[in-house]
Amino acid sequence: MYQFSSKLKISAIALMVIGLIGIIIGFVSAPSTEAEVAEILAHQESHGAHGNTHATKEIAHHDAHAEEASHDAHHEVAKHDAHEAGAHTEGHSDHHLAHVLHQLQNRPWAAFYVALFFFTFVTVVVFAFLNIQRVAQAGWSIVLFRVMEGISGFLPYVSAIFIVFLVITAFHGNHLFVWMADGTVDPTSANYDELIANKSAWLNTPRWLISGIIYLVGWNVFRYLNRKYSLLQDNAGDLVNYYKNYKIGVAFLAFFIFTESMSVWDWIMGLDPHWFSTLFGWYVLATGLVSALTVIAMVTVYLKSKGYLEVVNNSHLHDLAKFMFGFSIFWSYLWFAQFMLIWYADMPEETVYFVQRFDDYKLLFLGMIPLNFILPVLLLVNSDFKRIPQIVLGVGTIILVGHYIDVFVMIMPGTVGDQWGFGITEIASILFFLGLFIYAVFTTLSKAPLIAKGNPFLHESEHFHY
Repeated sequence: MYQFSSKLKISAIALMVIGLIGIIIGFVSAPSTEAEVAEILAHQESHGAHGNTHATKEIAHHDAHAEEASHDAHHEVAKHDAHEAGAHTEGHSDHHLAHVLHQLQNRPWAAFYVALFFFTFVTVVVFAFLNIQRVAQAGWSIVLFRVMEGISGFLPYVSAIFIVFLVITAFHGNHLFVWMADGTVDPTSANYDELIANKSAWLNTPRWLISGIIYLVGWNVFRYLNRKYSLLQDNAGDLVNYYKNYKIGVAFLAFFIFTESMSVWDWIMGLDPHWFSTLFGWYVLATGLVSALTVIAMVTVYLKSKGYLEVVNNSHLHDLAKFMFGFSIFWSYLWFAQFMLIWYADMPEETVYFVQRFDDYKLLFLGMIPLNFILPVLLLVNSDFKRIPQIVLGVGTIILVGHYIDVFVMIMPGTVGDQWGFGITEIASILFFLGLFIYAVFTTLSKAPLIAKGNPFLHESEHFHY
């Protein structure tokens, strides 16, 4: 049995406390008046910061269909004519200040949301990978099942936070989703948006909220049943519980393949409601897969270093690293496929998504290529390197940083525009969820033997060599 050390537990709690304090500071320090915004913009311009933005750039690069964090400001900017644009170059207009105020007020929410989505999605994909192994009746991975079950033990914690976030968002506690603003589907309203109105069968708040709760509750129900029958199988004299879990795994994967794509449409693509990509669900799944495999490998290496998981050998680590290598290439293929097809077609309603990321997020957007593709491939292409724990941990860190940036670049442009940064709230959100992750995962691991007994393929896994 694994013992959750008091040192690690205190570290996890400390991370949560520090993170929570930082999150609160981020919300409290957000500007509340246009006068504060004017001071911030003046400071940015005087120091040449990445966020300094005159109104001409605001109008040129914030397409009215996707990039506004406030629906009111969205329509005001969209309706400026060339004369107004010229007038704004003399200084920041009231409309521009209101728009930036909404962006800056969105920033702590967006920073929290990036970390929330990243940790939630990685956790549920770990659970999906566990069930893929179970349904495929894979032999090599049985000794890692409890590691994956332990990681999926974080799902109830983060899902509860996510549901609260969804409710707050649905009741206009924040303005991350432009299409939720009043009047967007009302032809008599000044805020009417024809494109959003045409998508109102999908983009409506009741469906969005109810669907989100269904996704999260459904994933947790399957996780609860999976864990229940897995523990029962440990002391069973037959395979009844094993076959129950097999059927549960099949049902979960059927449920997951639909809800994964729909949740991504709702929670990420919905931030840019005028843009869409038929490849987007697969692209985000690739991000989740490589991150999930990385987390499994890192937790395994940690437990191994503490003297647990004696039956896990270098061949198991090699296969985990092989998946990290393979899915890094898969992510790169989808990243290029989505980008190349949209850029080559050069249709304004599609390219607007990448135009803003090139204009305001170029370093991060292009920086994902070495972090998520070049470095993982170069460092893991050698089979011997896949067996070295230190290299796997190093590459895993690079991968997780790279894919956090990937989620950051998906969420921030549609919520805060060019008023992004990486400060207290962003760091604090990561620390909070990291601390909660450590606490939940290792608490779960300490409640059951680290080897899932009673599995008919356990002997094969214990003697696995590649």
